[in-house]
Amino acid sequence: MSEAKELIKDNAGRILSNLLSQGGEYGEIFYERSRTTRMEMEEGKISKINHGYDEGVGIRLIKNGKTYYGYTSEITLENLLTIAKTLARGEGHGPVAVGKRHLEGWTPVVVDPDSVDLKFRAEILKRADEKARSYGDRIRQVLSVLTDRTREILVVNNLGETAEDTQKRVVFFVEVVASDGNILQRGYESVGGMKGFELFEEVPPELVAQKAAERAILMLSAKSAPAGTFTVVLSSQAGGTMIHEAVGHGLEADLVQKGLSVYAGKLGEKVASELVTVVDDATLPSHNGSFTVDDEGVPAQRKVLIKDGYLVGYMYDRLRAMKEGRESTGNGRRQSYAHVPIVRMTNTFIERGRDNPEDIIRDTKRGVYVVKMGGGEVNTVTGDFVFEIMEGYMIENGEITYPIRGATLIGNGPKALKDIDAVGNDLGWAIGTCGKDGQGVPVTDAQPTVRIRKLTLGGLRKS
Repeated sequence: MSEAKELIKDNAGRILSNLLSQGGEYGEIFYERSRTTRMEMEEGKISKINHGYDEGVGIRLIKNGKTYYGYTSEITLENLLTIAKTLARGEGHGPVAVGKRHLEGWTPVVVDPDSVDLKFRAEILKRADEKARSYGDRIRQVLSVLTDRTREILVVNNLGETAEDTQKRVVFFVEVVASDGNILQRGYESVGGMKGFELFEEVPPELVAQKAAERAILMLSAKSAPAGTFTVVLSSQAGGTMIHEAVGHGLEADLVQKGLSVYAGKLGEKVASELVTVVDDATLPSHNGSFTVDDEGVPAQRKVLIKDGYLVGYMYDRLRAMKEGRESTGNGRRQSYAHVPIVRMTNTFIERGRDNPEDIIRDTKRGVYVVKMGGGEVNTVTGDFVFEIMEGYMIENGEITYPIRGATLIGNGPKALKDIDAVGNDLGWAIGTCGKDGQGVPVTDAQPTVRIRKLTLGGLRKS
């Protein structure tokens, strides 16, 4: 146990008592120690290595529904007491419970990144780089990035709850740019999760590079996308970009309470096709958005948000739950000790359906088949979205035909959910870092193959 962590455990009651000396509904100490290593390879050479440690404490007081927060990387009892007294705006002692609940979690790993040297990481990048470049002179640029992080947290609050978690995550991606002399096309592929370097025994770096390179080269021969209204089949390989951006954020209670969500005030209402059930689940083993406890010490949970098309719940952190007299759903997350926790998704997905993915395509006379989504934007107030299609094809008479490029999907999240008329029995996952209010946290999104009756396709030529 680190000295700082031991210091907090030994003095938590005193610090919290000072914090609540002038009243308040909730007081909390958040300790974090992290080790992050990020290595990049470009042009066949290691171009960047970042390796470092960070350690600090954040102290939070919730009083009359408002949040008061302070943090420090100089962890001494004097500093922590000073922060507590400053937030309390006075001196004295408030009531604090002790020892009511203790939770402790860790990440089971086979190949612990903390015991592996930088040469191992460099070899992973080299293997990916060589594989991508083996596709010939049309490959113009290859970027491989490997990031791994160990994060140890401790949360102690005035309710008598103590929670600890050690989280280890690995994220690896390859980005390839290909050219035929006239146009440039990009291919991207990523893998990762809450696990160690055994990830590369499950998914070799060559496979990640292969998918990225083949995607870039394929798009060189793609035809310009038509513009118009089409039936759209989203492959399970597309990950859950749309469900995360166009639906998930709108189900976060902070946005709902501020009136910034299209789903505000719609509990119990039908907001999607009866084929659609949406879940956020932080308990899934090895996923990038998983944990034992969230950054407020609340145990990870599985939350059904939309059930058979009906809105049945929102995601909450402690603050937003307190405002409604509810319990947190374990969605209080923060980028680091220097940030206040806010409502965030974890692993968010549409549950599997009953349809065979091949039958969904075969039953589509004319449409667009999306294999890989790119970036996008969404307005949580209206639900309107625009997403780039990184890899897509036309469907003609129930068959996948030629690839298309320069395509975007334009639509509305709630309307798209209602227009889903087929849900596959498969499920594909995609990792990412979700940005909100200046904070980034690791997440995973997923969906089965789904068919949406009508979406607008922004393209380069008229349909």
